[in-house]
Amino acid sequence: MTTLNTYTPLEEEAGADEYLASHIDPEGDYLYRLYRATNIHTIHGRMASGHLQGRLLKMLVHMIRPKNILEVGTFSGYSAICMAEGLEEGGKLYTFEINDEMEDFTRPWIEGSSVADKIDFRIGDAAEEAPKLGILFDMAFVDGDKRTYAEMYEKLLPIIRPGGYILADNTLWDWHVIDPTYDHDHQTIGIRRFNDLIAKDKRVEKVILPLRDGLTLIRKKPGVFTDSNEYKKR
Repeated sequence: MTTLNTYTPLEEEAGADEYLASHIDPEGDYLYRLYRATNIHTIHGRMASGHLQGRLLKMLVHMIRPKNILEVGTFSGYSAICMAEGLEEGGKLYTFEINDEMEDFTRPWIEGSSVADKIDFRIGDAAEEAPKLGILFDMAFVDGDKRTYAEMYEKLLPIIRPGGYILADNTLWDWHVIDPTYDHDHQTIGIRRFNDLIAKDKRVEKVILPLRDGLTLIRKKPGVFTDSNEYKKR
């Protein structure tokens, strides 16, 4: 006997989200409250990573075991806290938010978290400020201005250690990347340009996960030095 599917697409999506949330590690009360506050008190609350992606980021940190993480685009601090939860003793996450209007909301949430000692939250342009830290990062999470993803990537690759990882968020952009009606949208154009750049870049290995808005995992190949100073930083 064939059972007809009577769910609407929205109901199916809501059901899928509920199923996934009930079969992974719990979000935790603090992150739940932060996500709720982000959606209530900020204009673009959906930009926060949320439960599923947050648990994935923590898991990836456990797998990669980075000593130093760079985050581009702190927003409300949700993803920073998730990644910091996965850091081992002595690990540090440096997170940059270019929009100074977010500081009053974000800083108290970061400082009130259980991993506050592992997070260095800064207001500024990561592309300009991160290289000044003199750190060779093991991992970076990029979730900033989609229009300049390609430029940000070229700025960051030299300060990622060979064998290190860059995670780029929103790389499917609600599937606008394949929708011709968005051909003149600057953010979509930026994401497409970034995706094309990564696809052709022989310095890295890459894979796109169709999770939420798309998450690209990029591994800088061992032995690839994009800056002569990297030899001094090792």
